[in-house]
Amino acid sequence: MAQRLLVIEDEPTLARLLSYNLTQEGHDVTVEDHGTSGYERASSQEFDLILLDIMLPGMNGLEVLSKLRSTGVKTPIIILTAKNGENEVVQGLKLGADDYITKPFGVSELLARVDAVLRRVSGIEEQPVPDEEDGSRIVLGELEIYPKKYEVTLSGQPIQLRPKEFEVLLYLAKKPGVVLTRDDLMNAVWGFDYIGGQRTVDVHVSSLRKKLELDPETVHIDSIRGVGYKLVAGKRKTVSPLR
Repeated sequence: MAQRLLVIEDEPTLARLLSYNLTQEGHDVTVEDHGTSGYERASSQEFDLILLDIMLPGMNGLEVLSKLRSTGVKTPIIILTAKNGENEVVQGLKLGADDYITKPFGVSELLARVDAVLRRVSGIEEQPVPDEEDGSRIVLGELEIYPKKYEVTLSGQPIQLRPKEFEVLLYLAKKPGVVLTRDDLMNAVWGFDYIGGQRTVDVHVSSLRKKLELDPETVHIDSIRGVGYKLVAGKRKTVSPLR
């Protein structure tokens, strides 16, 4: 069944490229090139996903996002932001965006993020897969995690992790593609009564990143400055960027 997508983007070439590639994937795509008309369309019609540019005439993307969320529109939204738009990303996520993508971006990254958000909101996510010996494992692309054995492999190679590193990775892997705050990680891994600071989380994530460099194209941890972290898994393809 085709998913209904709304693209709110005022740059004609990018809007056409987005519409073409998403349509090729079987989606039903509607395009708006103005913030105000985009908001009106998003608030009056049912869509499965909205791709929302930040820089728009009329209402900018953050205004559109804020107004949609304040009026109860829960449609998942991916914001499109410039390469130096880190503050916009943080503000957008705090306002209720589900994900973001930075321009310029490749077709495969765009489609992967769209598919990930659509899976997440429909409840279709990577789930623990039964393992004959151990009882369970989590598989995300080339990453395999065995919770009961505290073992991790990446592209078939074992990764040696300290217990807390393992628990941080496990918590991130249970919610792939979802931005988790430092408080989320602190409470889940160290507990509510832990007296250490959030720097503890950053140190463990930094160490994890180094150990995942065995295959960074398959799995990596993204930082969202001022918010937290998310685990991104899935093989990337080399493609020409969309601008």
